[in-house]
Amino acid sequence: MQLEAITWERLAEALAAHVDGLKDGPEDGLKDGLNDGLTDSPWLRVAVDGAPAAGTGPPAEMLAEALRLRGRSVLVIGTGGFLRPASLRFEYGREDPDTYYSGWYDTGALWREVFGPLAAGGSGRVLPDLWDPVTDRATRTPYAHLPLGGVLVLHGPLLLGHWFPFDLTVHVRLSPGALARRTEEGARWTLPAFARYETEADPGEAADVLVGADDPRHPAWSGIR
Repeated sequence: MQLEAITWERLAEALAAHVDGLKDGPEDGLKDGLNDGLTDSPWLRVAVDGAPAAGTGPPAEMLAEALRLRGRSVLVIGTGGFLRPASLRFEYGREDPDTYYSGWYDTGALWREVFGPLAAGGSGRVLPDLWDPVTDRATRTPYAHLPLGGVLVLHGPLLLGHWFPFDLTVHVRLSPGALARRTEEGARWTLPAFARYETEADPGEAADVLVGADDPRHPAWSGIR
């Protein structure tokens, strides 16, 4: 696939312009072509997917800021706040890539606390995070209210393939070599999980936008497909 050079700033602006055009406000229904799950939601939901080494947090925040400049209310959530308790994550050892792939992140809680409140008729009352992996306790973070017409930007690894009702998906891709180089030594046991993700979810093809980030100073993108 041919990718075109772009800066992170221009990428954020291009994505914000696209997202802002999907729905002009809380009264508008979804425009033609948005027929995935929870279709009548007055909120928009964006994924910035990528391995931890790809650094999805900064581009998610840049997109959020570009949307705020357009007058949108935005809530940025990282999936690192929705890890399952250590007793479940480490049930088969601390370095089991299969458990990391399918059992580290609490997708049920994301459905219940994030996507459910942003469904049609939802309250907009979203929980920004649930679990602190350092203390292995509930965070007790207060709920946040996302107004009608607002945008959720969810970022983190392994987001595609769960049937989450995203209106736009962005995959920040590292080649296998770059992923291995940029993954911290203590986390390299997760590499088989990301190889499996490439095979089973094919995020580069599944995402609406592919961003190549082998050199983080010089990203390239596919455009919006």
